[in-house]
Amino acid sequence: MSRVSEQYEAFPYPERDPAEEAKRLITGSPSHPLEIDHFLFGGTRDWSQPLRALVAGGGTGDALIQLAQVLTSAGKPYEITYLDLSEASRKIAEARATSRGLSGITFHTRSLLDAPELGPFDYIDCCGVLHHLPEPQEGFDALAASLAPEGGLGLMVYAPFGRSGVYPLQEAFGAVLDGSPRDRLRRAKAIFERIPDGHPFKRNAQLGDHRASEAGFYDLLLHSQDRPFRIGELLGVLDRAGLTMTGSPQAHLYDPLPILGDKGLLAGLDAAQRMDLAEALRGTIRTHVLYAARSVEGRVAQPGPHAVPHLKGVAGGKLAQIALKQGTIPVRHEGERFEIPVPALAVRALAQIDGRRTLGEIARAMRTDWMAFAPIWAGVSRAMTGHGLLYYSRLLRG
Repeated sequence: MSRVSEQYEAFPYPERDPAEEAKRLITGSPSHPLEIDHFLFGGTRDWSQPLRALVAGGGTGDALIQLAQVLTSAGKPYEITYLDLSEASRKIAEARATSRGLSGITFHTRSLLDAPELGPFDYIDCCGVLHHLPEPQEGFDALAASLAPEGGLGLMVYAPFGRSGVYPLQEAFGAVLDGSPRDRLRRAKAIFERIPDGHPFKRNAQLGDHRASEAGFYDLLLHSQDRPFRIGELLGVLDRAGLTMTGSPQAHLYDPLPILGDKGLLAGLDAAQRMDLAEALRGTIRTHVLYAARSVEGRVAQPGPHAVPHLKGVAGGKLAQIALKQGTIPVRHEGERFEIPVPALAVRALAQIDGRRTLGEIARAMRTDWMAFAPIWAGVSRAMTGHGLLYYSRLLRG
């Protein structure tokens, strides 16, 4: 058994208790159905048709449970295949699905490199896995080969700058610690307490997994196979797999202009170079979360009169109250504060968003002309989707 396999049998990650399913649903990016629709199907997917999905390297089941539960609650059909090499992780994922009474899921203890044998899939989730493969490109290639022609991929991989201090410690622990996973963990924790407070890791306020659980400490600081990607490198790997990025729920992080303050400094840089520049200037990005497909055309939802808007994490009425009081929507991310300006007409529109009404219907409810409303809403929509606050989907439309 490899050291990586030993790790996940001893410390399934992330640490989850199936009994907690009765109390909460863990949601996030990628792989929420609203995001999938917004970034891959133009916000107009026909949800009466079953979604054939693969959760590749499913771990203890966060993406699996989110996807299956949201679709079940919305009354939409699906077929989900779960793949993971860890028997211990699979058992936890299965127990979580059972506790919720979720069906339509097939579990396999296999490598994601076997995915082409099980496809094609309309959607593939691969979160926190590809950076742990001996040859990541092989994983990207395998997933690309598993997609249906119009299918898409949602992924998360580690980024280097926001994980400052992690890799020197991984290297050091790997050089001196041996034995069972639990032995390595025990000794690493003792050494960690003696590491100077000035170490880059201990000064990195963005990292907390090592405090959350034993599995988190091990995965963060004792992993034997961990290769982070700059955003430009990630785009290159996708390109070699025949895929292209369609969008990201954290798109605002890849815009260097707010930090540079001078648009002229961006002259001559293409989109990928600008994203790389923003990552270097920001220095806090820990993970890259994005969606990809074989082509970009028609993939990302646009705010037309038939688009159905959804807000993430807050009700429309409450968000409208905040925007009315402050004139902006405040957003915090990785220690940074952002503000999204919201004109008065857009504030009124926010209060109308319920995940069922179209933008055209919202405009009519406010007794305003679509042609007058559209340009005002477009700017707000662009900013909110760039911060992962707004998506378009007909998931609840019927």
